[in-house]
Amino acid sequence: MADSSHGHTPAAWTGVIIAFIGFIVAGVSMVMVQPIGFWVGMALLVIAPIVGGVMSAAGLGKPKRAELVLPGKTSAAAGSKA
Repeated sequence: MADSSHGHTPAAWTGVIIAFIGFIVAGVSMVMVQPIGFWVGMALLVIAPIVGGVMSAAGLGKPKRAELVLPGKTSAAAGSKA
C-alpha cells in the first residue's frame, strides 16, 4: 500500500480542493437559505472533475500504466522516444 500513489498528483489535489469548496459553499448557502449560493456550489462540483481531467491530460496526473518506467530498467516505449 505504501507504493500506491493514488491521488498524489496536482490534478487530483486541485479537483478535490475545488469540490470541497463547492460542498462548503453549497452547504453554507443551504443553511443561510441562499439559492444562488447553493447553485454556485453545485457549479463548482461540476467543474471540479473537468479541471482535474484537463490537468491530468496536460501531464499533471498519474501516468498511464504504459508510461511507467521502473528505475534501472528501460522499456520499449521509453527507448523509442529517445
